[in-house]
Formats: sequence, structure tokens, C-alpha cells
Amino acid sequence: MHKQLYTQLPKHLTPHLPTPDGKGLIFDIRQYSIHDGPGVRTTVFFKGCPLACRWCCNPESQAGQPELVWVRERCLGCDLCLTACPREALHAAAGGVKVIDPQRCDRCGQCAERCPGEALNLIGRWRSVDEVLAEVARDALYFEASGGGLTLSGGEPLAQADFAAELLRRYKQEDKGAHTAVETCGFVEWPVLERVGAHVDLFLYDIKHMDPAEHLRLTGRDNRLILDNARRLAAAGHGLVIRLPLIAGVNDPRDNLEATAEFARALPGVSRIDLLPYHRLGEPKYQRLGKDYALKGAPALASEAVGRARDILEAQGLEVAVGG
Repeated sequence: MHKQLYTQLPKHLTPHLPTPDGKGLIFDIRQYSIHDGPGVRTTVFFKGCPLACRWCCNPESQAGQPELVWVRERCLGCDLCLTACPREALHAAAGGVKVIDPQRCDRCGQCAERCPGEALNLIGRWRSVDEVLAEVARDALYFEASGGGLTLSGGEPLAQADFAAELLRRYKQEDKGAHTAVETCGFVEWPVLERVGAHVDLFLYDIKHMDPAEHLRLTGRDNRLILDNARRLAAAGHGLVIRLPLIAGVNDPRDNLEATAEFARALPGVSRIDLLPYHRLGEPKYQRLGKDYALKGAPALASEAVGRARDILEAQGLEVAVGG
């Protein structure tokens, strides 16, 4: 069964981002995180994701290439960026609006480096393992005291599996086994997940919806591979926490919550679900990226709705944490 499933996967499921000189495409490194695994952690955000979730709060993480964005409210109107661009890919339109020509822009980032107001931002830079580990090392004392460590997030870190595996391997080796975690949507071939998993203590694993057709509508992919990989990880004895991004009217009906709980309970070693309530903090990012936001104007999830979902899951015998 598994062999047939994986030989039929489309080619884009292989690690799909180029890795020049063994580098990874990273769009953020966040120190002192307390929500991406146990203890105090450094979270490394990978760029590129095979899903396109309608509620994604990090739309800048989706494209598997660097992106240049202009933030109007930060612009000082100095126009220094226009002369900094070697390809003349920027020009000023009416009202001082900066327009980026995608045909000319090669995302070199020189305009962003020249911008004194940080109105221009290059999202995603190619980083070496050494460069990333040097930033992670700043938190080493906090890791030791709190039981924390390194978390890979995104985007989808397993879309850059070679870089992710090497980063985790080196971190484990050089930091004498400090804790590692990976946040993943699980949409990747099992051999890739298995290889990276050799260096992972905990998978923070998203289950967005239990119905394959609804999952396809909401994310652009169905969930059969995702659910199958969760079963395999649990059967192999990997540390696994199921996470449910909770969106009102999307995946919070009782039948979906109960189906999610039933699935989680059937996974060996899994006793916990993290609820991640929907919020609107990512909405302004879509406008800056020139993207439409499918949930525009949708309210953040009320505490009563979160409590109801928690009660339903706990009634199924699961430990529930809100916010991870």
C-alpha cells in the first residue's frame, strides 16, 4: 500500500527548492521563543510551503524564493532605493508609491539595504548551516537552563530537507544532543520525513481538517499523505504532538473535532492536542505581498469558541493545550 502511494506522488513533492552551495532559504530566526516546543528555543523559519492554507498568518513563508515587499507606512520618501537598484526594477508612482517590476527584479536586496526606513524588505535569504548555527548559539545558556533548544518552522522546513537534516545533525552534534523540534504540515514523502526524523526529538504536527475533500479546498492538497505520515511517525516511536489551527466555521464543528480526537487517540504515544486559535495578525501582510486574503474581515476566534473546542477534545480523553 505504501509503496504504491509513494510511487504515485507528483514530482513537486521532492525537496523542491534549489540549495546553492548547500544553503537554505530562511526568512526569519527568532530567539527566546516559548511556543514552539519545550523550554526557551530559537525558531528558524524556512521559506517555501507545499500548502496554501486560507488562514495562513505567514503568507511570506509560502513562495519558495526570496520576495521583495514595500511597506508604505515606513517609507520616508527619500527615493534612495531607486538609485540603489542595479536593474532599474523600482520606480515611483503617484503619491510616492514604489512599484516593483517583477520582470526586472532579481531580488538582490540592494534596495532594501539602502532603505533607511526599512520600507523595503527582502523576505528570504540564502543562509549556510554555519550562519544559522551562529545565531542559534546565542541562546545556548537559556536552552540548558530551560530544557529548550532548536525548532525548525516555516513555511515547511521539510521542503528543504537536505538543509534541514544537515542543520539538525550539526546542532545535535555540536550542542551535545540539545532538544530539536520540527513544525510540519506532513505533506512530504515518507523517506524524507524518516531521514530528517533521525535528528528530531519532537514533531509538532499540523492536522488542519479530517475530511480529504475539505482539506483540499482549504489548503490546495488533500490530507491522505499527511495522515499516513502521522501514523508512521507514531508507529516509529517519534515524539509527536498534534496541533489543530482552529478557525471558526471551518474546522471547529463538533464532527470534525471528534474525528480529529479519534485520529489522535489512535496514534501510539500521542495524548495531547495543541489548539492554535485563529487570529488576524497576518492579514496586513497579504496586501503588502499583493495577495488576496480569503478570510478578510473574519473575526478572531472568541474565547468561548476556543473553550467549547477544548471541552469537546478533552471529553474524548485528550490533554489539550491552547496556543501550544
